[in-house]
Amino acid sequence: MASEAQDSTGYIQHHLQNMTFGKLPAGYERVDEEGHVHVLEQAQWTFAHSSQEATDMGFNAVHVDTLGWSIVLGALFIFIFSRVAAKATTGKPTGMQSFVELIVSFINNTVQDIFHHKNRMIAPMALTIFAWVFLMNLMDLIPVDWLPVAAAKISGNDHLFFKVVPTTDPNATLGMALTVFALMIVFSIKEKGLMGFIKELTLHPFHSGKIYIDIFLIPINLILETVSLIAKPISLGLRLFGNLYAGEMIFILIALMFGAGLVLGVFGGVLQWAWAVFHILVITLQAFVFMVLTTVYMAMAHDTGEDH
Repeated sequence: MASEAQDSTGYIQHHLQNMTFGKLPAGYERVDEEGHVHVLEQAQWTFAHSSQEATDMGFNAVHVDTLGWSIVLGALFIFIFSRVAAKATTGKPTGMQSFVELIVSFINNTVQDIFHHKNRMIAPMALTIFAWVFLMNLMDLIPVDWLPVAAAKISGNDHLFFKVVPTTDPNATLGMALTVFALMIVFSIKEKGLMGFIKELTLHPFHSGKIYIDIFLIPINLILETVSLIAKPISLGLRLFGNLYAGEMIFILIALMFGAGLVLGVFGGVLQWAWAVFHILVITLQAFVFMVLTTVYMAMAHDTGEDH
C-alpha cells in the first residue's frame, strides 16, 4: 500500500510540474534517474530533471510548455479568425463563418453593454482575451496522459515534464492580468491626466474639502485605493488559475483510477466523461469572466466622472 501511495503521489507531482528551462550554478549537485550525483563544474542552462531543480533555477527559469502552448494556441486563434475574415461572404455563410460571426457579435454586444467610452481597441482586445483564454482552457479536456506520453515518446525521455494547459500555470494567468493592470494605469493617466490619477488615489473615498482634515485622510485614501488597485490584477489572474488548476487536479485523480482494476477503471471512465461535460461550462465561463472583468476595468480607467 505504501508503494502504491508513493506511485500515486509521484504520478500527481509529475503531472503538476512544468517543463522548466533555467540556469543551474557551478557546483550544483544533480541527481540522475539512477540516483547518481553529478556535480556541475560550471554554470549551465538546462532543463530541470526534478521539481527541486526547477525551484533552484529561480526567477529566471522559463516554463517552456506554458510558453509554447500559449503561442501555438494564440497563433491558432489568429489563423482561424483571419482565414474566416478573408473568405467571408455576404451570401450563404459557411458553418465556420457563422460560428465566428456569432462569437464576434456576442463579444461586441457584451462590450457595448459595459464600455460606454470611445476606444476602438477594447472590443478586439475582449475578443482576443475570450478566444485565447478559452482555447488554453480547452486543453484541459484532452486526457491528461495523451500529450505528455506522446511528448515523452518523441523526446525519448520517459520522465519528461510536460503540462499542456497554460492557464494552470500562475505565471501565464498573472502575466495576462498584469498586462491588463498596465493598460489600466496607462488609460487612467491618458484620460484623467497624471494629476487626475493621483487625485483618484488620494482623495477617495474620504474627502472633506478642508485642507487641515484632508492632510490626515490622504494617507488613508492612498493605502485603501492602492490595495484595491493592486487587488484587481491579482484576483483576476488567481481566479482563472485556481479554477483550471482544480479542474486539472480532478482529471489527474480520476486518471489514477484506470490503473486500479477493471471496476474502478470503468467507474473512472464514467467520472471522467461526466466531469468533462461539466468542465465545458467551467472553461467557457472562466474565459467569459476574464474578458468581462477586463472590460469593466478598462471602463473604470476611462471613467472621468463627467457622466455622473
